[in-house]
Amino acid sequence: MARTIFDNELPARIKEQADITQIIGECVELKRAGVRFLGRCPFHNEKTPSFSVHPGQQFFYCFGCGASGDVFDFLMKYHNLDFPAAMKEVARRYNIELPERPQSPQEQEKNRRRKLMYGVNEKAAAIFQQTLRKSAQAADARQYLEKRQIPLDMQVNFGLGYAPSPDTAGWDFLSKQLGKEECQAAIDVGLLVKKEKGGTYDRFRDRVLFPIYDQRGRVIGFGGRIIGEGQPKYMNSPESLVFNKSASLLGLYQQGDEIRRRKQAILVEGNFDLVSLVVHGCPNVVAPLGTALTVQQLKLLKSYAEECVLLFDGDAAGVKAAMRSVPLFLSEQFAGKVALLPKNHDPDTFVREEGLDALNALLDQAMPLPEFTLKLLVEEHGLTLDGKNRIIAELQPLIKAASSSLQRSLMLSHFSETIGISAGELGAAVRPAASPAAAKSRPQVRTEQLTPLTSSQKRLVTQMVLYPGTLPQLKQAGLRACLSGTIGEVLFLQLLALLEQPGDVEPEELLNKLPQGGERAFVSDILLSSSSDSAALSCQGTEGELREILDYLEKETLEQRERELNRLLNDQALAMSIEEQQGCGIEIAEIRKRLQDLRCRKTFCAE
Repeated sequence: MARTIFDNELPARIKEQADITQIIGECVELKRAGVRFLGRCPFHNEKTPSFSVHPGQQFFYCFGCGASGDVFDFLMKYHNLDFPAAMKEVARRYNIELPERPQSPQEQEKNRRRKLMYGVNEKAAAIFQQTLRKSAQAADARQYLEKRQIPLDMQVNFGLGYAPSPDTAGWDFLSKQLGKEECQAAIDVGLLVKKEKGGTYDRFRDRVLFPIYDQRGRVIGFGGRIIGEGQPKYMNSPESLVFNKSASLLGLYQQGDEIRRRKQAILVEGNFDLVSLVVHGCPNVVAPLGTALTVQQLKLLKSYAEECVLLFDGDAAGVKAAMRSVPLFLSEQFAGKVALLPKNHDPDTFVREEGLDALNALLDQAMPLPEFTLKLLVEEHGLTLDGKNRIIAELQPLIKAASSSLQRSLMLSHFSETIGISAGELGAAVRPAASPAAAKSRPQVRTEQLTPLTSSQKRLVTQMVLYPGTLPQLKQAGLRACLSGTIGEVLFLQLLALLEQPGDVEPEELLNKLPQGGERAFVSDILLSSSSDSAALSCQGTEGELREILDYLEKETLEQRERELNRLLNDQALAMSIEEQQGCGIEIAEIRKRLQDLRCRKTFCAE
């Protein structure tokens, strides 16, 4: 058995032969805009195209949400692939043979075991499904599904099956239908449990079973709901080489396309809640396998949707589950909302009794998670002095979870208005005191205000940002001095650092390096304008236009030098020798002659 070799040069070789425009064009409608292509970003909802593809550099960038990368990054994000899978997919499309090397014995054994686990899960799923459809042992299970209004087509869609009761099928119903090697694999994935004195018994008994699929449609585990008496009511497969409960979501394989199309995921707590909502016309729904929501599950959902609505029971447990999830959404910068059901209802009973219109109305009223949390805290503690202290204490982990300073500032401003104190006071109240050592090691941030750019400086920055390859010439011509004390100087230094790295620099790479704030917004505006209306810019990157800019910079530098020499003669003439004064005069004359030549030429910002 061999394994694909992913050496350092392989991705570059594959990328050279791939057409990023063709691959992205299968998922996004693209239109040419100069040397780029524009379309609507598939990763966030937008009306105006801001998704830019650069075929020459094999690069994409979205000015709206910041998604960026090469052809591998696009496939990974859009199709939820890992890097090796994305690279193999591109290689397959372009008939590129991948070099392989032999696997170690340990790798071979691990892959062999993993393959057996997938295989035994698939076989078990088929056995359980056949039992549910045709066995007399499953009569109660079929009646149970009929009572819950789960039609046959939906049972097939979710692969529902039934593990019979040991009263009718014994404790070895499944193991009797598996070979020796399959039985060991079934133990590894938790379908069978070893007895202390030898032998095995079936883990799932008298349960309607939900196969749990990964994003490639492979069965990685099972979730079972008991039909008769017994505990626990719901049971999942234990974790294994192929199943990680914290990184899996029930229904994502079946409903992922609808979630992506609607750009919204509805998250419910129960397996039958999920199926019932789909049955009644709410298709963009998933469930977290009976566990509290995890960061891995949110990361998974975030690649499909722009927001997630938690549809939870209105009891104390539902409220607690919603509040517990707030820091996760904040840390992932994922929009989360919560819709609480009326008392004595779960999603299944609500949609069956009240209907889809009532459900949609409830979802439309979903409240953003931070506001929901604050509302509950105010209701619980009130706005007395003691109540406000309690609220502030409970808001601390939420505000600390903010993933950016901008997000934190917005939360402080929003929360402080409700509580009735200033944002600064709230920020001070929730900010942990820094140790002297930490304060000493904290980098010093420049606090002086940056000077606004003039129209000429804006044009200089536009040239620099759109054509980073010209920066060395611009630097030599005195660009930094012309931008001193402005946002342009900050961008100049960032670009200079990027140019020190090997390879060509694309304009979007500067954007990737900038934090949220004025600099990033300014660069984004430049790039978006150049993509959507390149004719509106003065600097198009031709040799003639670059020459005009260099002439302008030379003129600015010479005029600054002339002012310096005149000040020197005015202020220090008495202290200067005759030779020094003559030298200054000669230099001024030469500067004026050169300036006269430059003023006769067209410069990019000539008045």
